[in-house]
This record gives sequence, C-alpha cells and structure tokens, in this order.
Amino acid sequence: MILFPAIDLKDGKCVRLKLGDMDTATVYNDDPADQARAFEAQGFEWLHVVDLNGAFKGKSVNSAAVGAILKATKNPVQLGGGIRTLPQIEDWLDRGLARVILGTVAVRDPELVKEACRAFPGQVAVGIDAKGGKVAVEGWAEASSLGVVELAKKFEGAGVAAIIYTDIDRDGVLTGINWDSTIDLAEAVSIPVIASGGLASIADIVRMTMPDAAKLEGAISGRALYDGRIDPTEALAILKGKTKEAAW
Repeated sequence: MILFPAIDLKDGKCVRLKLGDMDTATVYNDDPADQARAFEAQGFEWLHVVDLNGAFKGKSVNSAAVGAILKATKNPVQLGGGIRTLPQIEDWLDRGLARVILGTVAVRDPELVKEACRAFPGQVAVGIDAKGGKVAVEGWAEASSLGVVELAKKFEGAGVAAIIYTDIDRDGVLTGINWDSTIDLAEAVSIPVIASGGLASIADIVRMTMPDAAKLEGAISGRALYDGRIDPTEALAILKGKTKEAAW
C-alpha cells in the first residue's frame, strides 16, 4: 500500500487548491524541487505531481518545475495535467517520469490511451476525476455525462497501470476520502485504483489497512501532509504494519 505525497504545481510553485478552484491556491513551497527532496527524506517512495496550469491549458506549462523535481529525487514520479498526445507522453517518459496520468484525453480519445499503453507498457495511468458521480475534464472545469465505472471499464485489458480516482467534492477540504465510491470502483475493475481527494488524518491511513481496501494500490495525500495533520513517520509505519495503531 503506497502513500503518494502530492506536489500540485501552479505558476512554478507548490500549491494546494480547495475543490479544484484555481483561485483558492495556497502556496506551500516556492521551490517544488526542494519539496520533492523533503518528501524523499521523510521516507516516501513515490511522488504524485500535477501540472494544474497544464490541466486547464491542455499542454504542459510547469515543465521546468517538473524537470527540477525529476533531478531532485530518486523516487519514481507520476505526472498528470495537460498531457494529451503520444509525442507528449513519449517526451515525458524520456525525461524520466515513471508514468504519465491521462485524464481529459481518456474521456475525449480512449483509443489514444490504449495506443499509449501498448507503446509504453506499465507507464500509463488514467486519472478519473468525478463530481457528483460524473467524470469532469479540462482541469475539472467541465462536466461530462460519463459515469466513473463506465469510463474505467473502457480500459479493462488495455494495460493501464493504475486509475487515480479523485472525488472533486472532497479535494483539499480534509473531509476524508470517499472510501465507498473508491472501493466500489476498485471492485468493478481489475485495474489497480489509487484513492485521491480529501485524505484528512491518520484515521484515513488506518482505513487504508482494512481488508476491503487491500485491493487499492494506495492513496494520495496533499494538504494533510503540508498542514501537519498527518505525521509522515507515523503514517508510513502504519502502512508497513510496524505500529499497533487502534483499529478503525
């Protein structure tokens, strides 16, 4: 079970949003590379990065910051936001990303996702961001008519490395992950699912160790780490079974 610390990039800085609203950005670090080094030093083994500007623009905007992150950490990095074409995917993987996350293009052009999976086995993830149970695209600015499970099932057998599922209504507001819908999704498909949006406290970390969550690949944490609501050492110890944290 992996706990993915998140670096969300806006205008070259490490920020967190509330409910996906760019106007609510709180800057936590002016130097994303420094933040990447800090997460590695704390014991995290992966890094989740989102180019927020890129998600709205439809092309990479914070590429310099991502490049600096890749140089700063030995940890594998997954990146989403504005990656919409095969050349973009190939370029990012050549630059050292462990995997790319395709969101809007997974709705607009699922065949491209499948083609990317064939070309880059194990290095393509799909980001499914949902509001009210329907998939949102273009940096969460537009709603689609697609249901979450309906979209996920389009990629069964395609070789997608993981699905990052975000409940937009919980993102950045520390109300706890929507475990019911996340686990329902994980049970509906064979693709590994990563929970995102709302992870709030050590209680959510403990929840990740419950039997019904075992099928998840992990969860992403942002604001709770930056605000100190989750202690990295304690959280990682719980996930590795090295502490007798009280049951959920």
